Amino acid sequence: MTGLSPQLRFDGFVVGGANRLAATAARAVAESPGAGYNPLFIYAKPGLGKTHLLMAIGHAARAIDPALVVEYMTLDDFVEAYHTAVGAGQGETYRRRFVEAGLVLLDDVQFLTQRRETQAELIRLIDQMQSAGRQIVLTSDRPPSEIEALDERLLRRVGGGLVIDIAAPDYETRVAILRRKAEERGVVFASGVLEAIGALAIDNVRELLGALNRLVAFQAVSDAPLDAAQARLLLGVRGPAPDAPPMGLPAGGDGATPALAVPAAARGPQSEPAADEFGAFLSEVADTLTRQVEQWRRRTEEAILRWEGEGFRVDRLRALLAHELDSDPGAAIAGYERDVERLRELEREARGLSEDLAGSAVFRNPDDLTAAEAALAGAREGTAPPPAPEALWSLDDLVESEGNRLALRSARHVVESPTAETNPLVVIGGAGVGKTHLLHGLGNALLTRPGAVVACQGAQDFVAELIEAIERDRVGVFRNRYRRVTAFLLDDVQLIAGKERTQEELFLLFNHLHERGVQMAFTSSVPLKAMSGVEPRLISRLKGGLLVELPPPERVVCHAVTDRLLTARFGKADPELVSYLAGRPVESVRALQGLVQRVVAAADGHHVEPTAALAREVIEGVTSRPARPADAPRSSGVVAGTSGGSRSREKMVWDWPDAPERIAEEWR
Repeated sequence: MTGLSPQLRFDGFVVGGANRLAATAARAVAESPGAGYNPLFIYAKPGLGKTHLLMAIGHAARAIDPALVVEYMTLDDFVEAYHTAVGAGQGETYRRRFVEAGLVLLDDVQFLTQRRETQAELIRLIDQMQSAGRQIVLTSDRPPSEIEALDERLLRRVGGGLVIDIAAPDYETRVAILRRKAEERGVVFASGVLEAIGALAIDNVRELLGALNRLVAFQAVSDAPLDAAQARLLLGVRGPAPDAPPMGLPAGGDGATPALAVPAAARGPQSEPAADEFGAFLSEVADTLTRQVEQWRRRTEEAILRWEGEGFRVDRLRALLAHELDSDPGAAIAGYERDVERLRELEREARGLSEDLAGSAVFRNPDDLTAAEAALAGAREGTAPPPAPEALWSLDDLVESEGNRLALRSARHVVESPTAETNPLVVIGGAGVGKTHLLHGLGNALLTRPGAVVACQGAQDFVAELIEAIERDRVGVFRNRYRRVTAFLLDDVQLIAGKERTQEELFLLFNHLHERGVQMAFTSSVPLKAMSGVEPRLISRLKGGLLVELPPPERVVCHAVTDRLLTARFGKADPELVSYLAGRPVESVRALQGLVQRVVAAADGHHVEPTAALAREVIEGVTSRPARPADAPRSSGVVAGTSGGSRSREKMVWDWPDAPERIAEEWR
């Protein structure tokens, strides 16, 4: 635990009307870090107790879980330590210090103004802590919207948690604070002194305590205790004392708070003793009823404070106080607590299915269990597996060449012995060079592992699925679907350019999977350094793995692909045709497949078998001989010349319009 003052705890924090909601939220966060308001953003003018609350959260959380790692730091200290760490080459270690903490408390974040680098670091920190279910709490002297030049992404993240303010304390709270602090210091003042201070127009707790310190010091050196008038003069206030605001119900003569009223019929005569035994009996019954009513009211009020402090709606319990307690309050409270426990069971199961459902308001209303059960049912629907790789593609079908050797061997290495250095694997190459084949082949190889859940799809499908999830209000289901995978493969990642929400979701998913050591792979037809419209933080994560290039297919690859295509179509492949087609200049395997299809279509149209001559005619427009029927006798293709030599129809150029550019000499 770092930097927490031992004096600033919840038991020293006086709760009043101005800070009750902030104190309740702070206690809820301390009791269940990461489960509810995350991030929690508390803002208030200086001196109203936001730092006290911040440190109290840390102390209370550690009291509940001694193993919890708590980090407290002001923003200035955070920035200075970060720059020092980066300068020493320990930037990543410093980041990991906070990411791995269970609770991060960051004070005075109003100084984020114009600090773009720090804002980016804070965005990353919030994302990673939310993904890991860890809590972050921030304080500021102004609301997030009033912090100058604050990144819009940071505003969205803060707004996704709970933003709450602490107002200036009212008169009652000021007096309560003064009494608490005087008692802690063992100082006794004359009646009315503390009330005189509380009546002053001091809306800053720190200044209020400063005024108390002056009175303590003056009384310590005085011969007699201070009175209210002296206290006001000492604090520079002249004139008559202002009327103190009402302090609530008047106290009795002995200072005790009066009991709650009992209906007159139940109290019986109060002005004179009971005249007979029946009157005494009625009086005893009234006293017993009063005690029972008070007992159940106290129990109900305690239940309200407890469950409201834990974030549950307490309308049902308040209704008990608002009406006569004609039913059994014990049974009503017990029924409420059973419903709360049921909500907790539903939330635990839902959280296991979708982290977004943790702390959802639907699991905080014991009067509407149906809505909570419906939310759980929706989460269960999200357990369907994500899109799997296409089964027809295999790594074994890829032909290794000098140019693609690194890419293919890297993919096989990921399958056989993955390391942090190969995560993510990013394959860069032009359209149609085999990136998709490689990605799906990798996915199918990873699917052979026991218990594997491999997500493999194109970026456009990923975007479309997210849009549908947003439309149906099922983003939590969408996230859970991918966060449970054992491998995540995304084709054509460059297509997420300009899609801010998709990039944000992919960024969160990347961090979540990377932290768990889940293998990822991406393909792109655009080099990362030339990729525009994609956030730098996402590109930097892609660059953190292994980048390999897939060049245009070389001749050995083209030869194997052509032979495979022709053999699959005709049962065999003409070696001369294969050699010709493999030698054609192409930029991609897809273009080569197009050439093969053109030749096959021409052969089918003329009812002949595909040959190298037909391929030349189709591709180059060179006619060497008339088409031969499929059932005609096959010759060797060699024609005897008139001068005693021989000529091959398929290896000669019979007519060439530009003689200087001849590449084959015609026989004469």
